[in-house]
Amino acid sequence: MLENLKFPEKIKALVAGKNYTCDDMGKSQAKVLMFNDYVLKIEKIAKKNDELVKMMRWLEGKLPVPKVIAYEKDEAAGLQFLLMSRVTGKMSCDDYYMSRPKELCKLLAQALKLLWSVDISDCPRCITLDDELKEARFRVENNLIDVSDAELTTFGPDGFENPMALLEWLENNRPEREPVFSHGDFCLPNILIEDGKLSGLIDLGDTGVNDKWLDIALCYRSLKHNADGTWGKKIYQDFNPELFFEALGVEPDWDKINYYILLDELF
Repeated sequence: MLENLKFPEKIKALVAGKNYTCDDMGKSQAKVLMFNDYVLKIEKIAKKNDELVKMMRWLEGKLPVPKVIAYEKDEAAGLQFLLMSRVTGKMSCDDYYMSRPKELCKLLAQALKLLWSVDISDCPRCITLDDELKEARFRVENNLIDVSDAELTTFGPDGFENPMALLEWLENNRPEREPVFSHGDFCLPNILIEDGKLSGLIDLGDTGVNDKWLDIALCYRSLKHNADGTWGKKIYQDFNPELFFEALGVEPDWDKINYYILLDELF
């Protein structure tokens, strides 16, 4: 029961008596409680979480994102509590949309163009490739990479010998960047749709100014693996993920797409 969990008083007052369910979607180690109108995310205190809250507040009125209701920390327990409004809609990996690839790709393209329309001149967070490679190196040197979760061709006989070999390749093959406002994890579960249009963007921990091809790459991979059954239990045999490029009106830059998919293997 909620009453048995130790929350900061402000958070507890806002959610007392409300029913909730636990959401274990995604790879995050956070505990997520889903209420009818709120979402409460509980995780270890980290500077990145402060940046997330700053970005969410900056995005209010710019994009359909959750609103920060309260943000509290329990220093003794080493935990932070983020209470935000709950965005309605179905994940774009829902069977309804996966069964309608042209409609889905059109909606994803519209969502991505909406992100790109955000004025980045005063964006409080700019994520450089130096930043990402520095964090990747920390993860590699501290043995934090789960190679079993990688693409089948990333490591092994036809790929890189190990995460360090991949990191060194990434450091030596940096692409030219095209800065835009980026979601940072533009994958189907993070894009919500309702009544035939984008209703919300969630999981905003990596938002900020970044390369436009990062979101394109991760969206393409997400489409591909939601269609081929790698993620989820159903195979959509008639789903061509390259419809996304057609809807977006761009020619795929496969060098950049592959680079960012490989970079994400280290996170």
